[in-house]
Amino acid sequence: MKRLFFTCIAFWALSFVSAQVITIQDGESKLPLENATLSSNNPKILLTTNAKGQCDIAALAGAEKIEIRYFGYKTLATSFTELTQANYLIVLNSTRISLDQVVISASRWNQNQRDIPSKVSTITSREVALQNPQTAADLLGASGEVFIQKSQQGGGSPMIRGFSTNRLLYAVDGVRMNTAIFRSGNLQNVISLDPFATERTEVFFGPGSIIYGSDAIGGVMSFETLSPKLATDENTLITGKATSRFSSANKEKTAHFDVNVGWKKWALVSSFSSFDYGDLRMGRFGPDEYLRPFYVQRQGTTDIVVTNDDPLVQRPTSYTQINLMQKVRFKPSENWDFQYAFHYSSTSDYSRYDRHIRLRNGLPRSGEFYYGPQVWAMNHLNISHSAKDGLYDQMTIRLAHQFFEESRVDRDLNRTERRIRVEKVQASSLNLDFTKTLGTSGQLYYGLEGVIDDVESSGTNVDVSNNKSVVGPSRYPQSTWSSYAAYLNYQWKAGEKFVLQGGLRYNNFALDADFSNNLAFYPFPFSTAKLDNSALTGSLGFVINPNEDLSIRANASTGFRSPNVDDVGKVFDSTPGSVVIPNPDLKAEYAYNFELGIAKVFGEALKIDLTGFYTTLENAMVRRDYTLNGQSQIDYNGMLSQVQAIQNAAVANVIGLQAGLELKIAKGLSFSSQFNLQDGEEELDNGEKSPSRHAAPWFGISRLNFTASGLNLQFYAQYSGEVSYEKLSEEGRATDYIYAIDKNGKPYSPSWYTFNFKALYPLSERFTLTAGVENLTDQRYRPYSSGIVAPGRNLILALSLHW
Repeated sequence: MKRLFFTCIAFWALSFVSAQVITIQDGESKLPLENATLSSNNPKILLTTNAKGQCDIAALAGAEKIEIRYFGYKTLATSFTELTQANYLIVLNSTRISLDQVVISASRWNQNQRDIPSKVSTITSREVALQNPQTAADLLGASGEVFIQKSQQGGGSPMIRGFSTNRLLYAVDGVRMNTAIFRSGNLQNVISLDPFATERTEVFFGPGSIIYGSDAIGGVMSFETLSPKLATDENTLITGKATSRFSSANKEKTAHFDVNVGWKKWALVSSFSSFDYGDLRMGRFGPDEYLRPFYVQRQGTTDIVVTNDDPLVQRPTSYTQINLMQKVRFKPSENWDFQYAFHYSSTSDYSRYDRHIRLRNGLPRSGEFYYGPQVWAMNHLNISHSAKDGLYDQMTIRLAHQFFEESRVDRDLNRTERRIRVEKVQASSLNLDFTKTLGTSGQLYYGLEGVIDDVESSGTNVDVSNNKSVVGPSRYPQSTWSSYAAYLNYQWKAGEKFVLQGGLRYNNFALDADFSNNLAFYPFPFSTAKLDNSALTGSLGFVINPNEDLSIRANASTGFRSPNVDDVGKVFDSTPGSVVIPNPDLKAEYAYNFELGIAKVFGEALKIDLTGFYTTLENAMVRRDYTLNGQSQIDYNGMLSQVQAIQNAAVANVIGLQAGLELKIAKGLSFSSQFNLQDGEEELDNGEKSPSRHAAPWFGISRLNFTASGLNLQFYAQYSGEVSYEKLSEEGRATDYIYAIDKNGKPYSPSWYTFNFKALYPLSERFTLTAGVENLTDQRYRPYSSGIVAPGRNLILALSLHW
């Protein structure tokens, strides 16, 4: 009987502990803070609050140090006992001055930013709600630390530290998004992601190959999507929002809703967004070369060059898109957590605007040039387990399958042949990530990764005069690209003031390509190509934190990019009069990077963050003149074209500085600024140096913020420097039609700036109004290397309902 009595008491106590729910509120408004984090190293746990600012902290029972963080608020260090004494109600006070933040992208596990030797920048959902970016590319651009190039409205190709396209890596919920056909030319895959469904975005600067493998040379963009939130008691948790938005520059009509339904062990989150963008209008004041005086319209069987009744409107640039996401979470115990996610995105056809402004003999070269629907779908199973003993403290298994479909369609002006090229990729991946505490000061992160991409490519030529089609050459060979890797990363902390971190990754990659489908069109001297190679990369860095207000970090790291199907097997028209053909002899390119950073807080009013970096890229894969069967020129689409191929033929160097400033002027009033400077060069065929194509000019954002009683006002300036003709790359000079003309008649990219205003105001407990005006002075500007002119004055109105 006595044993039964004590057993009942134990179960009663356990149920009491499991029901311990903390609530975190804003110190001024008393509003709940969603996605606030509670982290502990012993036990190794990270918890986040739901829309009510609540979470069950039973798993933290006994923890002597718990750190509570929310971006823009002072970090609170406490213990489980102190939380109990506070009756589980925590109030955080806002501040824009802090060196302390939880980041995940550096190791796929939660870490204190003060313990990481590399620079990491975070874009929160609060900032996204205020900025109202139309696409995920615009979301990255709003950070002020990522430069965005666009060739069309349905696009956005990030540039980070002098690198872009397939030398940057995208990760969605920890899953690699890069595929074997990510090209060296500008990419628009990032628009497949939905800003409304993004809970948090982190940008990891510099090589991230230790954790992410191939392509992570310039940086990693990590997107964390909405996570299902569990109920903290027996009552069902139902939260969500619905948003409607309008933008005047492209007559955007957007609708979004998401809903979270949570129980104690199960939770669901559903998200849906619909985007409708009209033709984009440019500003009134700027270079006349950017105007759109005419466009091509098909009338019957003839292409007609039509006078544009409004040269400020860029025709054709309109498109539509839908995104949906469904997640299911099951947490049977404190130690196990299962999450399944389905993502889907699809666009309409959308024109590649820069190809519509190319001229030949004074007339548009293209009668048609557009991309077919860009489709992305992902099934993702994430399994997490916590253990107190054994080989790991925490384990995460990520099993994912992604499907990508993209196509391009083009036809020359008043020619009858329409060329259709369709690519499909089936990408399967498995990630096993572990973390283990070693002693009192060591933390080991290690894991395994396997990736297999199957590429299917087809070509069709259609005679538009009679609608008859024949098989045409495909853009790529039928291919399989695979990557298998193991990595480990060790962090050693000597108290609170010194952290040493180092890591290694071994990666094997292979490619099998079959060119049989193209031998009837191109006289390749080979029918198959195989690659089987490996790469070893490493990093070593340290952080010194003399006190809470100063952090000094240094890091040396290497990164690599293995040749993919786009490098080895692509046949495409790069510029008029040249054609790129396959090269089966490619090897991986390697980056060697060093960076030094310092962040200092002066009192509670000023923070300065400086990071200098230098990166050199060896065996760089670049486009160079080549021969095919001894011939340097071949006929391609009716034009005698110079033969080129991607080759390991260059060394590229980039040096730069990233600077950040935050100033707290008065209560609710603050100023912040981000400035980026980079300079790059690469080798030419003759051994001379040329400015790097992907090293953006200096750029940045400066913001003046005011917050009070839920009202958030922001006035900001966005700006970028000039790229003179002398600083344009050789490729840039070849695409002179996208640039303005200087006083000497040479193409160049002018400097530009915009003034902008944003406001967010809660009309009631459930309704929030967001409004803004971008490009207040209606500037006409084209960001460096972009094919489309940026929006002119743009009025944004959005109304959100929360429940």
